[in-house]
Amino acid sequence: MSSKRLHLDRLPNLDPLRFLLASLVLFFHIPQLSRNQGLPYFLDAPIFNRGTEAVYMFFVLSGFLIIRLIYRYKQRDDFSIRKFYIRRILRIFPLYYLIIIFGFTFYWLILPALNIPFENNYNLGEGVLLTTFFLPNIFGRLYEPGGILEVLWSIGIEEQFYILIAPLLFFIRKHRILLALSVLTLAYFIVFHLDIFEALQRFQFVYFFLFSGGIVAILEEKHKLEFLKISAGIPILIIIATSLYFFTDLFRFNELWMRNVTTTLLFGLFVHTLAHNNFGKVLNHNFLNHLGHISYGIYMFHVIALNFVVFFMLKIQELKIFNATITIFLIYILTFALTILLAHISYKYFETYFLKLKTKFR
Repeated sequence: MSSKRLHLDRLPNLDPLRFLLASLVLFFHIPQLSRNQGLPYFLDAPIFNRGTEAVYMFFVLSGFLIIRLIYRYKQRDDFSIRKFYIRRILRIFPLYYLIIIFGFTFYWLILPALNIPFENNYNLGEGVLLTTFFLPNIFGRLYEPGGILEVLWSIGIEEQFYILIAPLLFFIRKHRILLALSVLTLAYFIVFHLDIFEALQRFQFVYFFLFSGGIVAILEEKHKLEFLKISAGIPILIIIATSLYFFTDLFRFNELWMRNVTTTLLFGLFVHTLAHNNFGKVLNHNFLNHLGHISYGIYMFHVIALNFVVFFMLKIQELKIFNATITIFLIYILTFALTILLAHISYKYFETYFLKLKTKFR
């Protein structure tokens, strides 16, 4: 496969999916903070409780895209760990560390200055150390340092995955990648659910979601999933099942391992469906594409926006102008608007600089 072919053979547009998943995380956090601050909230529909699952689909999508890319370079004997890490650093690090700086400043300096009570029940140096070296999932679980910093847990998992996957696939022979990845995923899935390794569950080291996405990508590269494309009914069924997963409790099994098996398989099929089983139907809209491009910022800034909106609505509530329904509606509208504004500004005036550098290391 030529370099030109590798560069041009792109997947259908998955940007709207990124935006949708980021929005589900926002749906998840708005009622939580509203409830904690005594504001009216709505939490009854299952869709408002699927934020963590939306992150899991992000993981599957990331594994699908990243391992697919590495696998293709491996087939050409042209995979560079150095370029891989530089590209990940330029995409992830700038905004990640910006949020870290703002988060600690917010909870340690801004809130005390505003006389807003908030307990920092951890050593600042330890918190900085854990977040700086990509362990925010451990930091968040141990101390609950506040939503702005807690939301970084998923970025930490992805960074840990990147650190692991690049050397792993570099040293595995290219014709054995699928077998090695399948064995690793199955073994890790079993270990994850053993009581003796409870810490893996507690700190959400859910690497199997990322690995599973990669397995689906490699199976597609090897043309092992053609049976999923024989009828338009198959992708329709997958989309319906995924919708039921988010809008109902149909797949909410009591056993954790059963929930994770279902989630892993369904999300892998769903991502594959959007990428390959679209039968020529591609969603391509400039505004939705842009929202997808800034979805990383939407995810990272939404808790900041939500904190400011909740603070504003607490002041408005004292005036008793709006009833509960209007208050809930305003919180959603204002949070979405402010989040998108912050993400757009960040993307245009901050992230784009690093993204331009990133293109030099294709």
